[in-house]
Amino acid sequence: MTTVGLQEVLLVGAVLFVAGILCMVTKRNAIGVLMGTELVLNGANVNFVAFAYFHNLFNIEGQIFALFTIIMAAAEAAIALAIVLNFYNNHVTVDVDAAEDLKG
Repeated sequence: MTTVGLQEVLLVGAVLFVAGILCMVTKRNAIGVLMGTELVLNGANVNFVAFAYFHNLFNIEGQIFALFTIIMAAAEAAIALAIVLNFYNNHVTVDVDAAEDLKG
């Protein structure tokens, strides 16, 4: 039986982070950008929990940081979804490039 080490868990976190960055860069609609943001935050959460599990220096702090990140991501998603719905009501699209008139 093989055990999963810190390097494998950090690799999963890095893959989630990079997938989120690529999703944020390549998607043209706001929902895709929000999904990429959630992937980035989940990649960071995996790293927080991995360091908390594999190193005794961070016994509970990693889980606490991950919990705060999850709470922040939920609040960010709720606010961003409200902005996207309002933008859709005004412009009948969720295309990020159509937001040119929002520049101040």
